[in-house]
Parts: sequence; C-alpha cells; structure tokens
Amino acid sequence: MTTAALMRNRYARDAVTTASPQRLVTMLYDRLLRDLGAAETALGVPDIEVAHRELVHAQDIIRELAGSLDLAIWPEGESLAQLYAWLLERLIAANVSKDSMIVAECREVVEPLRDAWHEAANASATARAAHA
Repeated sequence: MTTAALMRNRYARDAVTTASPQRLVTMLYDRLLRDLGAAETALGVPDIEVAHRELVHAQDIIRELAGSLDLAIWPEGESLAQLYAWLLERLIAANVSKDSMIVAECREVVEPLRDAWHEAANASATARAAHA
C-alpha cells in the first residue's frame, strides 16, 4: 500500500472513531448511497464482481443501521426497522437478479432518508453549540 493510501486509511479511521453518533449515521448513509451508485453503474457496464461487492457492502450498512435502532428507547423506530428490512430484501434481490432498476429504486428511497439524517445532525450540532 502506498504512503498516500495509508494516510487516507488512517484519516478515515480517525474520522470514524472521533465522530458523534449523529455523524456516524450520516457517514453510513453517505457510504450507502455511494455503494448503491457504484453498484448501479457496475451493473450497467456490466461488471458483476464490482456490483456484487458494492451490493454486499450496502447490505452490511443496512444491517448496521438496523442494528443500531433501539426500539425500547424509540418505539417509533419500528417503521424505520421495517424499511431497513425491505431495503435489505430488495438489495439481496438486486444482487441475485443483477437488476439495476431495483438498485435505483433503493437509491431513491435512501436519498431522502440521508438528507433527513443530515438535517437532524446539523440541527443537533447547532443546538449543542448554542448551549455551550
């Protein structure tokens, strides 16, 4: 691995370990959209190996997001948990069938969620700064 690659990896690792919980969620959503876009592109080429890798990573992110929901604290999160289950099912179907339309469908669902999480994280950061 080159020195530049090692530095990028260290920067990314440090960014994750020092991020607030809100920022971690937004980082996961950002990466999820990046994976979905890359999978959609790869399926169009087609580059099945890259598409598979990106879709599996996207599934891992969905599992991480679903696993982070604490329904005992936030019972209203049940609908989000159901949405995550649906997304996971659709991403598996996209990977099995190599269907870029399913990936696009998932991306269209995830984009507004990502935007909402970014808005919430920004509002939280602004509120914390105002109380500091």
